[in-house]
Amino acid sequence: MRVLIFGGDGYLGWPTAMALAARGHEVLTVDNYLRRTLALQTNSEPLMPTPTLEARAAIFQAASGFLVEVAIGDLQDYGFMSRLVETHAPEAIVHYAEQPSAPYSMRGYPEAALTFQNNLTVTFNCIWAVLEQHKKCHIIKLGTMGEYGTPNIDIEEGYIEINHKGRTERFLFPRQAGTLYHTTKVLDTDLLWFYVRLYNLRVTDLMQGPVYGIITDESAADSRLYPHFNYDDIFGTLVNRFLVQAVAGVPLTVYGRGGQTRGYINIRDTINCIEMAMFEPAQPGQLRVFNQIAETLSVNEIAEKVVSAGKDLGYEVQVRSIPNPRKEKEEHYYNPTHTGLRSLGLEPNLMTREVLAEMMERVAHYKGRIDTAKVLPRVKWT
Repeated sequence: MRVLIFGGDGYLGWPTAMALAARGHEVLTVDNYLRRTLALQTNSEPLMPTPTLEARAAIFQAASGFLVEVAIGDLQDYGFMSRLVETHAPEAIVHYAEQPSAPYSMRGYPEAALTFQNNLTVTFNCIWAVLEQHKKCHIIKLGTMGEYGTPNIDIEEGYIEINHKGRTERFLFPRQAGTLYHTTKVLDTDLLWFYVRLYNLRVTDLMQGPVYGIITDESAADSRLYPHFNYDDIFGTLVNRFLVQAVAGVPLTVYGRGGQTRGYINIRDTINCIEMAMFEPAQPGQLRVFNQIAETLSVNEIAEKVVSAGKDLGYEVQVRSIPNPRKEKEEHYYNPTHTGLRSLGLEPNLMTREVLAEMMERVAHYKGRIDTAKVLPRVKWT
């Protein structure tokens, strides 16, 4: 298939581009290096050096023979976006091109404004480029489980049926995000839902949980093809951050009581979910929602797993509770439905000790680059 990947330089975008190219798809990936720029500005550089997107594409082609085309530009520029869609005529657009950090969005007004403007504008431009240039294109949008918040009821897969005063209607499941970043994702969903209803677009919205992982089949042999592996408090996800802390001998920083529970997914499964959605697209006039997670775990449970994995490698990993810089429930009910992607054939990789130990060994190769000051919280919600 002809695939256009927005945000192709990112933690998920680059591994997705390589994997889809290796599986025979015609891939054009686009980025403006926003994540790299913000990481530099906030002293949040990734653990492993990563060449530019163009350089990585050349390295990948030389090693594998597979081509990933690259375009550098700002997708907030509608003319640039429109020309890409018109020229490439993609059958699917994979939309990762958003400021991805919840802590960054909560630093202050400039960061909140950048997050709001970038995320909503790129999604809006994507919708209109498809409408005007290639209406049959299937938009695959990366949402987030954080849109739902932590309600005291089961989280259904995108929609919920309400019975009220003898009448019944089906609605998008209520959203109650806990950060400005997650709120922009809620607004993305609403934008997409509006234009799907109005113009019969076909959209799959993937409500993804936090992702962990370093290696995919395409990057295993060459570290220059690794994704951006951030371990700091702003761009680093919980699992990746804990693994670096374990290797560096820094106690795992559990925020508050540690009962915060989320749905997690391996980076390999993210890629497989994208391709499954491509091969079985949403129908015209359908906003299809999948809860893209493999398992639910609390912060304390993940800390225990990292301690166990570290012990297997000879690390004495400590755990320390610190005051929570975030405004969130530290103990709560959390039971999301996530059967849709399994029905398409997903066989998830779970967060085993072996998986965590393998990641820890990769991290240990770069121990000399770890800046322990980056793992402590630098952003407070209030």
